[in-house]
Amino acid sequence: MLNEKFIRVLYIDLETEKIRIEQREDLLKYLGGVGVASKLLLENIKSDCKPMDAEQPIVFAIGAGTYVFPVLTKTVAMFVSPLTGELGESYAGARMGMTMLMAGYDALVITGKAKKHSYLSISTNNVTVKDARAIWGLNVSEVGQYIREKERHAGHADGKRSIVYIGPSGENGVSFACATVDTYRHFGRMGLGVCMGSKNLKAISIYGNRSIPILNHKKYIKLYQELYKKCTATEYMAKYHDAGTPENIMPLNKSGGLPTRNMRSGSFEEAGRICGESFAQKNLVRKMSCTGCPVGCIHIGMYRREFDKGHEYEAISVSYDYELIFALGTFLGVANTDAIISLIHEVEELGLDAMSTGVCLGWATEALEKGYITEAETLVKLRFGKAEEYRKAIEYLATGTNSFYQALGKGSRHASSIYGGEDFAMHVAGNEMAGYHTGYGSLIGAAVGARHSHLDNGGYSFDQSMEEFDEDKLVDMIFAEECERCMTNSLIMCLFARKIYDRQTILDALDSIGFELTNEELTEIGRRVYKTKLQIKKALGFQQKGVKLPKRFFETPSMNGMLDEAVAKSMIRKYAAKSDLLLAENSDES
Repeated sequence: MLNEKFIRVLYIDLETEKIRIEQREDLLKYLGGVGVASKLLLENIKSDCKPMDAEQPIVFAIGAGTYVFPVLTKTVAMFVSPLTGELGESYAGARMGMTMLMAGYDALVITGKAKKHSYLSISTNNVTVKDARAIWGLNVSEVGQYIREKERHAGHADGKRSIVYIGPSGENGVSFACATVDTYRHFGRMGLGVCMGSKNLKAISIYGNRSIPILNHKKYIKLYQELYKKCTATEYMAKYHDAGTPENIMPLNKSGGLPTRNMRSGSFEEAGRICGESFAQKNLVRKMSCTGCPVGCIHIGMYRREFDKGHEYEAISVSYDYELIFALGTFLGVANTDAIISLIHEVEELGLDAMSTGVCLGWATEALEKGYITEAETLVKLRFGKAEEYRKAIEYLATGTNSFYQALGKGSRHASSIYGGEDFAMHVAGNEMAGYHTGYGSLIGAAVGARHSHLDNGGYSFDQSMEEFDEDKLVDMIFAEECERCMTNSLIMCLFARKIYDRQTILDALDSIGFELTNEELTEIGRRVYKTKLQIKKALGFQQKGVKLPKRFFETPSMNGMLDEAVAKSMIRKYAAKSDLLLAENSDES
């Protein structure tokens, strides 16, 4: 907690509606963010229970510098993932980090299952479990509107309040249901939404109005101004403000690293129609920022939708970025910006993770083509490029319309294990692939990463910068970056700002708010946090050496040519050996 020598944790039992607050000095060695959340998850998981067991915890935590410095905007959620069966870890921006800080909580630990459909209202001096039966089953936008109105009447003003809420998919057991934060941000991956739904928890509203002084004001202001200038007046963040991450479309397409039509290809012949510039020209209406960030990387796109005959139209606005364009565009062969935005809107209203949704539908489309499944099961004739059919399938997926969609709602690994087509079900250890087929870095980075995400260690970026492939060097780089990101995600830093927050800047920033650390101590924090994640994964039965990769990864040329399955297995073994050494290290946490 800022200005304090402890981490303040709020524990909530939904079943008994009992709360307690602990001031944990021992958690300071984890800095904040993912470090604190990892330790709290390890303390509270029930390794012999299923992911959606009522006693499994959901943990939220803010970072050591959340909201205090530019672009330190994130909140982390950690849980047992219903999608992979092991570590669940997801990040979101918007206002949640700020409101947790202003409410006086570094972390929340939520256990139990509410006796009826409920939502949580959390403020500095009060925690209440409120009735949500009137909004159970409603889409995301309707839930947000309802709770904003209710909490406004409760005296919780708009600007200092944040709401996390789920849609029907989280209620209906979809393993990759997400949780929306303040309309345009999401805890997207790994299934937080269904964890909330399994607890009868529709939403969490957090309100904070504390005023928190900065003790070393002179040093803080000087550093803040320097960081602000770097964010707004240099090239470091210009890409993210301008066209945004959709700028990745054309370079990846040209290099052959853009997964297309269930990754049958690494390039999309119509990429120019859905690139960042096309979205900017046709759909972009405004840019937004998370609270505490001056960059404006949230790109809002709009399209007109006819909702009734007789020229009855409405304007639909959603946020878009590269990953969504990949998952609901190139991966499904959809080549129209309006169509992609319509699919994003459908996914978000129903509370689904867009990436898993698109990749699962890519598998289903190819499985239907090849006869593994029938149209009687899919209910629509899924075809690459046909957005309207995918729109209907998304609704069937979120509601679990039949046994096929119920199976698909547990992920492509699960569905393909029942219906076949495992060789082209594009997941890594159960988590659907990200939009990078760049080489061994992207593939191995996801396979060994703590949450099987491209953002765990940035392996895809090594593929693009490494002049000559070196198996051992790449394994070392991925391992080192995984540890480094465990440290930076304890701040919590938006990864777009990783070039701004070098080690010395991090040390100076922390020093100005009372954390006197050395460079060596930052390194040790990263290793400590990563070791804690590995302990969680081990307790849940995960073995790095046991990861099996679908054949399609080795059949479609990557940006760096064809990948060899034997080399991939060798790299996984070498990385696992480094993980085992870290787990075996003696430390104060052993």
